[in-house]
Amino acid sequence: MSKLVEINFDGIVGPSHNYAGLSLGNIASASHKGDPSYPRAAALQGLAKMRGNLARLGVQGFLLPLPRPNGALADRLALDGSEDPALRAAPWSASSMWTANAATVSPSPDTADGRCHLTPANLVTMLHRAQEWPDTKRQLDLAFADTAHFAVHDPVPPTFGDEGAANHMRLCEGHGSPGVEVFVYGRPGGRFPARQHEQASRLVARAHSLDPARCIFIEQNPEAIEAGAFHNDVVAVANERVLFTHEAAFADRERAYESIRSVFPALELVEVPASEISLLEAIRTYLFNAQLVTLPSGTMALIVPEECRESPAVWSWCESMVASNGPIGEVIPVDVRQSMANGGGPACLRLRVACDPSTVDPRFLLDEAKADRIERVIAETWPEQIDPADIGGNSLAKDVAAARHALLAALDISELA
Repeated sequence: MSKLVEINFDGIVGPSHNYAGLSLGNIASASHKGDPSYPRAAALQGLAKMRGNLARLGVQGFLLPLPRPNGALADRLALDGSEDPALRAAPWSASSMWTANAATVSPSPDTADGRCHLTPANLVTMLHRAQEWPDTKRQLDLAFADTAHFAVHDPVPPTFGDEGAANHMRLCEGHGSPGVEVFVYGRPGGRFPARQHEQASRLVARAHSLDPARCIFIEQNPEAIEAGAFHNDVVAVANERVLFTHEAAFADRERAYESIRSVFPALELVEVPASEISLLEAIRTYLFNAQLVTLPSGTMALIVPEECRESPAVWSWCESMVASNGPIGEVIPVDVRQSMANGGGPACLRLRVACDPSTVDPRFLLDEAKADRIERVIAETWPEQIDPADIGGNSLAKDVAAARHALLAALDISELA
């Protein structure tokens, strides 16, 4: 059995972090549209979460903010000041911080050639996100440049919407063991767009040379999408043998569970009934948009947003779950409020890659000294506040670009300048 470990690669929140409300179907994002944002606080909150997981797990990765504002996109949109403000805001989006949408990852035990395969998500459903993949792929090509161990693909054709790991789960006996990969897709026709297309998921599975017998394709519950679960990771999360899910996550819940058990009999299901936590409360608090991790002790911990502790129904259920001696033995709240206000919880902020850390470009792996350097750059250069009227201004554009370049210089990653 391989000695692979799971590395969480968190996105560093970019200096242009703002609340433009660009994401249709993302209730939190829409409800904070036009509010002032606090990029420095957002980035420091994300870094604190990374530090905590580094201490707990012993390994932590990161990905960098993408170049913003995106001048190429601004040119293509022919911005002249008469356009809809949403178009003006799109080239400024810092949404790449949610690296659960960066790519879909299949570790080496699952693939025919024994390499870890990564396919960047095309994110075509939303303009502000569709611009991300070329720069995301540039980072993935650099971080996972060892072609003996990694294969980085081009995204699937834009005919099919692909949103990456946010709609993908992996069940296994251990991260180094062969796994069962679960792809969750939505069907179009509802009030909000179903961002993950079934054919995109099937294409990724083929491109990654996965065993068809160990791939499961499940439809997301349209009710969950309508309620604001724009990605599956808003209502379900998996780790090793455990699937932690809301009972309303999947269109045909019993069939979904039977499909998984038929291939992975070791499944440990932790299902939250709607009678205990409503779908709306689960989405509001992002209970399932949590990081479910295995600690060195073997215990599983659920890393949730502080909003879960502030909800009597959610926190009472969490306490009962821990007391039940089930597979999840600890619940750890973290403060990611700036991200939450834009619709991204702890799970949105990370991409899970099971691999040997020695095969990754070390510049993308966190240690305490590097975390100190990142923190200094953020404290010194990230804007403290961005108001809606600032978006599109030359002064802010210069400040945002200078902040990102300062971070690249501090981390000696000049290739991405």
